[in-house]
Amino acid sequence: MLEIELSMSSAANFIHTETAYHHARAYLIGESEMEIKLLGKGGSEANGCPALYATDHGSYLAIGWTTDEAATIEIPHLLTGFAEPRTFIGATMTDTGRGTFTVTGRPITDNETLIRLDLAEDESAVELPKLGRTFYGHAARRR
Repeated sequence: MLEIELSMSSAANFIHTETAYHHARAYLIGESEMEIKLLGKGGSEANGCPALYATDHGSYLAIGWTTDEAATIEIPHLLTGFAEPRTFIGATMTDTGRGTFTVTGRPITDNETLIRLDLAEDESAVELPKLGRTFYGHAARRR
């Protein structure tokens, strides 16, 4: 059973990597714009942002407060609760100690996507990995 789970996990990682490669290639050469689906907003009075979106790239797009680093944003803890079922934001998040995390991803710079996001002046958007949850121990036996 372990071998099957590892094989399925390896296959899923390969498919995810291949899909991400093809989306990234198409995106970089301008063949397609990013499709996004709003999952949830909260943490600010301006535009109801920050926000978390799912993308057609198999990733998340997060809107958060701009930091001194172009690829790093600050998001409220509650934003992680909007992740799709059985997935999580697959990037390192650093707790600021004030109800927010900093997280680093690929900055969103294409105008077609930025226009649809309705960013406040102090906000930026980054694309973050979306990973499937793996359950271990007692939680795995219940599935």
